[in-house]
Amino acid sequence: NQVKTYITYNKGRDWRLLQAPTTDLQGNKVYCEQPYCSLHLHLHVSENPYTSGNIVSKDSAPGIIIASGVVGPELTNTNVSVFITSDAGNTWREVFQEEYSVFFLNQGGSLVAIRHTPLPIRHIWLSFDEGRNWDKYSFTFSPLYVDGVLGEPGEDTLIMTIFGHFSHRSEWQLVKIDFRSIFQQRCTSEDYLTWQLHNEGEVCIMGMKRIFQNLKANVRCVKARDQYISQMSDSCPCTEADFECDYGFERQTDGSCTPAFWFVPSATSRDCITGDSFLNTTGYRRALSNNCTEGSLLKYSPRRQKCPSQPPRGLQLFTSEGTLVATLGRNVTFLVFLEEGLGSTTSITVDFGDGTAISYVNISSIDDGVKHIYSKVGIYQVSATASNNLGLDRVILYLHVSCQLEQVQLSAPSVVVKNKAVNLTTVLRPSTVGTVTYYWWFDNKTEPVVTLDGAISFTFSKEGSHTVTVQASVGSTVHQDQMRVAVYDYFRSHVLAFSSNLDELNPGVSEWREDIGRVVKSCMVTGISEDQLLVTVLPGLPTTAEIFIVPEKRARDRATDEKWAHLDQVLPHQIILMAPGRCSVQCGFL
Repeated sequence: NQVKTYITYNKGRDWRLLQAPTTDLQGNKVYCEQPYCSLHLHLHVSENPYTSGNIVSKDSAPGIIIASGVVGPELTNTNVSVFITSDAGNTWREVFQEEYSVFFLNQGGSLVAIRHTPLPIRHIWLSFDEGRNWDKYSFTFSPLYVDGVLGEPGEDTLIMTIFGHFSHRSEWQLVKIDFRSIFQQRCTSEDYLTWQLHNEGEVCIMGMKRIFQNLKANVRCVKARDQYISQMSDSCPCTEADFECDYGFERQTDGSCTPAFWFVPSATSRDCITGDSFLNTTGYRRALSNNCTEGSLLKYSPRRQKCPSQPPRGLQLFTSEGTLVATLGRNVTFLVFLEEGLGSTTSITVDFGDGTAISYVNISSIDDGVKHIYSKVGIYQVSATASNNLGLDRVILYLHVSCQLEQVQLSAPSVVVKNKAVNLTTVLRPSTVGTVTYYWWFDNKTEPVVTLDGAISFTFSKEGSHTVTVQASVGSTVHQDQMRVAVYDYFRSHVLAFSSNLDELNPGVSEWREDIGRVVKSCMVTGISEDQLLVTVLPGLPTTAEIFIVPEKRARDRATDEKWAHLDQVLPHQIILMAPGRCSVQCGFL
């Protein structure tokens, strides 16, 4: 509730209260002493878009400002009057002691005022001397409730339209007022006088002296459309008033600019490259749009200084993709940034970790990054070192270089003993792909066992058929293999050998081994049920297989033991020969 109005002539560099009128509308002396009393203006916007604003000015009428407000210690909504200034806010006059809407006519050569009232009106007021005197005119025979005012397009118009209604139930009425009959002739150069913009007598405003042409008082001439107000300008020498405090500086009571408590002036040189120069602020900067020249310009302008030498600090090393994974045989781009210590004397060395390194004397030459191709998979320690005669800084990252994984193959015995550890292994294609993460699932468990090794030892605690799934993850590539393992309390197994001519036709795929296993199973000795016989053809060369004989039931009886003992004597002496033919594979015994 203590809103006050201030004015500035240098884009906010300095502010002062508005000087209240020396007399009121009746000519009585106004006792108003700053800072306890001054003029305050309303800035609220009317809800009616057709009424004049609370503060009005025009480029074609330089120096004239019309506003509604009050005189006192602060802004209030009571006892509102209309005030006019002809010298851009230096001095003010009271022209109405009620609220009026004031409009510019004839490019500001005259003023039109309409009273703000809820009652119907039939008069307007017209002034030819910037509001010092007003003439009353009737614009309608019947009083009109005024809803708004419309002017013709263009500031040189002499036609105005007032719209409203004669009663609350009547339709809108439009009254068109043509002021051309009031004006006698077109304006000439003799109808103008010069006026100089100033701030309490100071004519240098924003570094310029500006002289305008205004119409003389009570001259009733029409301004031509192309006869805009001319302006003459002349630059002024710079003074302290043309400068405001620079970023990070605050103005003190004596007018000087000093660093704020949170600002560190030396921080402005952190991005400075050693050996170069930079503009260091004096704490001042010339106000925006200020056109002063010479004078104190050099005193307050930034001064060029050499960049201070600094040791390297804040060295950073990244890949352009922002990841720590790269593909074998492809370009890897490394980005290097240095926060402090840049300069022609600072060298940057990038070591790629594979026996190759590269050095730069000027870091600006590696703004686009350093490219390198790795020829082997692995984990490489990549480092960047920045050094000059004042010190050094070093940063390290570990890059995983891998190639595309094509296949993972799970290898495990088809039959294992219950509660006895069994080794599960994997084979990758290609065999060397880089850092691999393995995920092992046993049966329907939702959480995997994660290892970095392609082999794992596991103990099955229940008899029956179990599913083992393994996934191999390299970079963004994941491959999976799965097999079933039979678990028993006891069983017999024997390794079988094949003739060497079979190796020539071994493609090394699981489907082929399963086919060979079915052929071997069909050729085995009789006397054993099909469920008791399991055959696994092992991957790799030479081609080998393992045959498993499992019990027919959980509890062994004497007949079963005798049958197993017979098989133990027979099978070790049997060698299965696989003779490849054109259409089939056969087997026999020796």
